Parts: sequence; structure tokens; C-alpha cells
Amino acid sequence: MTGFDERIEAAVRALPSPSSAWIYDPSALVDRLASLREALAGHTILYAMKACANPAVLAAAARRADGIECASGGELAAATAAGAARLAFSGPAKTPGDLAAAAASDVPLLVHAESERELAGLAAAGFAGPVALRVNRGRALPGTHQMTGAPTPFGIDAAAAADAADLALSLGLHVVGFHLHAVSNCLDAAAYVAHVRDSVAWAHGAAEGRFPLRYVNVGGGLGADPRGDVIDVGALAAGLRGLDTGGAELVFEPGRYLAAAAGWYVAEVVDVKTVQGRAFAIVRGGTHHFRLPAAWGYSHPFRVVPGPREDRVWTDVDVRVCGELCTPRDVLNGGGRVPSIAVGDRLVFANAGAYGWEISHDRFLGHPGPELVVLG
Repeated sequence: MTGFDERIEAAVRALPSPSSAWIYDPSALVDRLASLREALAGHTILYAMKACANPAVLAAAARRADGIECASGGELAAATAAGAARLAFSGPAKTPGDLAAAAASDVPLLVHAESERELAGLAAAGFAGPVALRVNRGRALPGTHQMTGAPTPFGIDAAAAADAADLALSLGLHVVGFHLHAVSNCLDAAAYVAHVRDSVAWAHGAAEGRFPLRYVNVGGGLGADPRGDVIDVGALAAGLRGLDTGGAELVFEPGRYLAAAAGWYVAEVVDVKTVQGRAFAIVRGGTHHFRLPAAWGYSHPFRVVPGPREDRVWTDVDVRVCGELCTPRDVLNGGGRVPSIAVGDRLVFANAGAYGWEISHDRFLGHPGPELVVLG
């Protein structure tokens, strides 16, 4: 398993027992961002904070990225407090209060407008900043969540994009371009390159005769699978070499790719048993702290950090790792063979920093929350 070193092991061993914790290392995000900035040289990178909003990770992104992409009024406030130099505001259900907050922002802010109703709301709120129309267009890309290529609640139908642009302009809004987020967790660099090139060409055609195209945001979706695979940024760079944006700013808004390697989930084994021939390791914690394995239906790899092992030690065993919730779906790993495991051991799940704690349902059953540890 990658993403494990002496610092992580020391932090794991220092946790109180029985442990359940999130460990974050902002430097991992900084390293990923540096490699991506080299690959996308000359283009803009906004960090999609929905992937991981841990304050230390967010602060590192605010310092190093070109700005922060937010999807709620709460995220706007957090990104502003973290020192973001620039904000983009996305999301399909912006309220009048959200739009008023955008209009009142002291930080330069661009709104990704999702509908004609939202355009009217922006005008009513007196928003004077730039607006990009989010448009649902293009073919489906390989990934875990397709936003386009099928009916989804996101953005404006491509067939209505021209009318939406005309409406926005008639309302006096400063329309600068388009937001064309298409997929989550795409590992196919060639397919992603095709998405970018197609998006730029389409945006120029859609803006022609209506407004000067200044902004093309191709969204996030740069893949970082929680089992370890990541999109080939070298192939991405090669595929985009020579791309002519016609003077428009080309914007990427990665979240998962930047945050995945910056987080580890730790859960201590509180029981080991067999039921109908299946071995189970029951941990303090579970999917209410780390929901992604259950949400996606996959087994997240883990490393065993041995504890005091005062009880029986199980050896060469295929074990299913389950949490403390009263549901059979509280499964972090559906079956992994380990050389040994025992009560008191701590299981460490690496590459868990993106959509880990952020999407979890911690109120269920009222168990104590995880410890939050930041390295550095």
C-alpha cells in the first residue's frame, strides 16, 4: 500500500485507544498540485474544496492554487476565511441567500450559473461579477460519476444555452464564458484531453456573436482512484500541448486528484470473529466516518499496524473489515488476506483524503466522532 511512512505510523501509534481518526498531511496536496501545475502550465487551477475541506488542507490549497471552487454559501465563507485569492461558486441549488453572499463577496468571485432562474436571481441580488453558464453537453466520459452525456440535474440543457446567454445579457450580467464539468474520477487521459479540446471549440462557437469568450472551465474529474491509480498527468500535458484557447482562460478545478493522497483513515480493531465460516474484524469507526467504500461498493486497501495483541492473534486470514454500525452495509473492505490481525491492531486506509470524512453520516447511532490529526 502506498502513502504510508514513519510519520504516519508514529501518528497512528500515538492515537488514544480505541482509536478512530482522520490523519491529514497538507504537504501531499501541495506535492500533487505542483506536479499538476507543471503539466497544465499556463492554465488556471482552482481547488474544488468539496473533496476535502479540512482547514489545514484548505489553507494549503488557498495558498498554492489559483483559487477555490465552492458549491455552497458555507464553502464560500470557509474559503474566504482560509485566505482564498479568488472564488468560483458552483452548485445546482443556490438560494437567494447564497446569491446575496456572492454579490457581497470582498474576494473576486465568478458564479457558475445553473439555470435561467438562477440568472434572474443573480440580477436581483445585484451581482456585478463575472458569470459563466454551466451547460450540460458533450459525450459521457469514463469515470465514476457522469455529469453529462445523460440527463442529470446539473447545468443548462445544451439546446437552451443560446437562449440562456441572451437572457443573461439582457439582465445586464457580465457573461464571460462557460462551465463544462463533465465527469468525476476519470483515469483516461486521452478521453479527458478530448473533453478539453472539444469544450474549447464548442465554447467559441456558443459565444460567437453574443459576447467575447474570456473563460472556459472544463471542470474537475482528474482521476485518483482510492485504490491507488491516478490519471497520467504527463499524458494529459502531452495531449494538451499546442492547444489554442483563442485568448480565453482555460480553467481546471480538481479536487479528488489533489486531496486523495493527503488523508488516511484509521480504525482500531475491537473484535475478531467468524460467522458461518467468514472472518470479521470489527473496528471502532466505520462508514459513518469513511463512507466512500460503501457508497462506491468497493474494498479500500488497508495496512495493519499491530497493537499490544493481548488476545488471540489470527494468522493468514481473509478478513472482512466492518464498522460499529447496526447495518450490514457498514463495510470498509469486503475481504482482504492479512498475515495476522488481532484486537488492538489499527487499520490504516491510505489515499482516503478525497470524499472521505466530507461525505460521511456521522450522526447515525451517536457514536463518538473520529479524532482529527494534521501532520506538519
